[in-house]
Amino acid sequence: MRKLIFFIGLLVFTFHSRAQEVNCLVNINYEQIGGSNRQVFQTLKTALTEFINQTKWTNRIVKPEERIDCALNIIITSREDNTFTGTLQIQSSRPVFGSTYATPLLNIKDNDFTFRYNEFDPLIYNRNSFDSNLISTIVFYVYTIIGVDADSFSKYGGEFELKEAQNAMLQAQQSGIAAWQNVVGQQNRFLLIDDILSPNLTTFRDVLYEYHIKGLDNFATNKDFAKQTVEDSVLKIENLFNKTVGNYLIRVFFDAKADEIVNIYADGPKTRNAARLITSLKKISPNNSSKWRKLE
Repeated sequence: MRKLIFFIGLLVFTFHSRAQEVNCLVNINYEQIGGSNRQVFQTLKTALTEFINQTKWTNRIVKPEERIDCALNIIITSREDNTFTGTLQIQSSRPVFGSTYATPLLNIKDNDFTFRYNEFDPLIYNRNSFDSNLISTIVFYVYTIIGVDADSFSKYGGEFELKEAQNAMLQAQQSGIAAWQNVVGQQNRFLLIDDILSPNLTTFRDVLYEYHIKGLDNFATNKDFAKQTVEDSVLKIENLFNKTVGNYLIRVFFDAKADEIVNIYADGPKTRNAARLITSLKKISPNNSSKWRKLE
């Protein structure tokens, strides 16, 4: 009996220690594509789902319930033989301590997604070479998802994963595809990871940590303190604006957080910097002006 208990315990430990890092929902919308051979899209969806969710991306020990919830929504807009063009929406969230609420971390739309895929092609990633824009793009965003999530729990905790995303970008640059290149004025994959890892733009990663660990995760025990901390961290985003107008990381932050910020501050007692917060939000994120008016 003791041997049986030990064996079961060993299986549970092994399963927990080897659990993958992400729980990703993949969706492929191909309504804009004509033709009768649409099975390839179902095959691709299954292949991507298995590739993302069954790959062990890091050496972290992750319990099944700790896997990162995320979603990839691919919209195919054109097809020519085995070449597909479309857009990719990347979303991820993480739980808030002491609640059932999941806070959004990323909500990125990639408008430059072209790839080749033959049905039943194996999806294999080689970190030392570029083999496929499909694989490199997926790997890039998976590591970005894991890295940003880790940063929200531990200051600069996602360094390894973000460096792996950067490596995927560097290897993919040999393809010549614009999304991987340093193109002035273009908010693409290169700029995303380059900005996140820039020593001059660490404010973004600082805010990820403070907003979540010191802010949201304290709402259950000290709402006033948590609300003020979230406010203080959001105000720090203005530092990015002051360094480079139109900074991509500002857009990345507010594309994920704008609605949440409004929900936090639309009612309840005012915090000490409420007026300054509204002024700052209108300045650094004018695209969300209609949302910021709800805070007045």
